Amino acid sequence: MPATPIMTLRALNRATLARQLLLEREKLPLLKAVERLVALQAQQAKPPFLGLWSRVEGFEREALLRLLQRREVVRATLMRGTLHLLSAKDYVKLRALFAPLLEASVHAILRERAKGLDIAPLVQEAREYLLEEPRTFEEVRDYLVERHPKTDERAMGFVVRMYLPLIQVPTDAEWGYPGTTDFAVAESWLGEPLGTDGTPEALVLRYLAAFGPATVADAQTWTGLKGLKDVVASLMPKLLTLRDEKGRELFDLPKAPRPPEDTPAPVRFLPEFDSLILGHEDRTRLVADEYRSRLITKNLRIPATFLVDGLVTGTWKVERKKATATLVVEPFAPLGKKLRDALVGEGEGLLRFAEPDARAFEVRFA
Repeated sequence: MPATPIMTLRALNRATLARQLLLEREKLPLLKAVERLVALQAQQAKPPFLGLWSRVEGFEREALLRLLQRREVVRATLMRGTLHLLSAKDYVKLRALFAPLLEASVHAILRERAKGLDIAPLVQEAREYLLEEPRTFEEVRDYLVERHPKTDERAMGFVVRMYLPLIQVPTDAEWGYPGTTDFAVAESWLGEPLGTDGTPEALVLRYLAAFGPATVADAQTWTGLKGLKDVVASLMPKLLTLRDEKGRELFDLPKAPRPPEDTPAPVRFLPEFDSLILGHEDRTRLVADEYRSRLITKNLRIPATFLVDGLVTGTWKVERKKATATLVVEPFAPLGKKLRDALVGEGEGLLRFAEPDARAFEVRFA
């Protein structure tokens, strides 16, 4: 039997960057790009736009806004119980698969507060109220409090968010969604019932196409689902088995790209909560161990980062002072002039996209 191929950290890095459209900006239809990434983390409205700007050649904000308005792309709660942007087609297929995870999170988080709730009637009341028209969650909670004045308002709201498939309604806001958004029942918004036959096998294959090669633990970290070891075992005839330098078993699609480890990787800026950062349990293919702690802030936010030679090498933020937008770049370690110049060039483009109403732009290294 031939020996299992070994993939170095650098080879894993290049393979993942290729799947994530980060070795070069790719020219492909925007909806196809979104589906290739499976889902983009969307805790805030703006980051998915920035993530696609770094990945898709010629990406324009208006193109994603059109997909949102046409209901071809949606913003909804899914992986790990957090907000994501994904195609409506994928949401219809995947929502039922995540229902047990989302419902279990209610009891895990609320604990004793969930015991006094009659969940099924509560969810049905909220459903009927939202079917009348899209509403904000403040309106939903107020409605439920009127009907159940002695019941925990926040607990009722959380139950509805996790149990009822909901879509956030886009507006003409600059980045698609205002600070307070309306919610609509998914089936009503999309005009079709949600699927009931989504399989974890199909999801694992999609995950590997977007983030592989990867371990079972990596897939579980990104999806939030447990018990994927048996799912991967059932897929073995379709998968390529590899090992990393520590001997851990990796799985991949046989025809997925695995570029040579010396493939050049350009500097790239990634937004807060970018899916690349959240895609693996073991992040050493992307960030050195000594810097990993810098990827999670005290309030559990994932900061905006930048890549140099494919690795997370620092963080960034935008500061506005009247009409001037400044990109503040904070490297984890000193950078040479050539790299700084490359970051300035890429950063100026990012600023013009991210702050379209600014009249002056500058990049500063902290």
